Amino acid sequence: MFVRIVKMSFHAENIPKFLENFNLIKEKIRNAPGNRFLELYQDKNNPEIFFTYSYWETEADLENYRQSALFDEVWTFTKQLFNGKPEAWSVDKIVSLK
Repeated sequence: MFVRIVKMSFHAENIPKFLENFNLIKEKIRNAPGNRFLELYQDKNNPEIFFTYSYWETEADLENYRQSALFDEVWTFTKQLFNGKPEAWSVDKIVSLK
């Protein structure tokens, strides 16, 4: 399992559109094959910056999602709201304390 972190920056006037759409599709993303966890964060100092944080079973699962009709629908809508280039990282969790 690995973690996918995506940083997105939006025009302030587009944030309500993004959040409305995210709320409509979050369960579909979370239920994509291989997805085990999904969260959305908003930066405390710059409210135009958001992060998604998700766990995926395998890189193939993430790639299958990225090639799906659902991802195409989500990304086509979301990318028109950006005010900067999104960034993404796939990382392995080394330590987790509870």
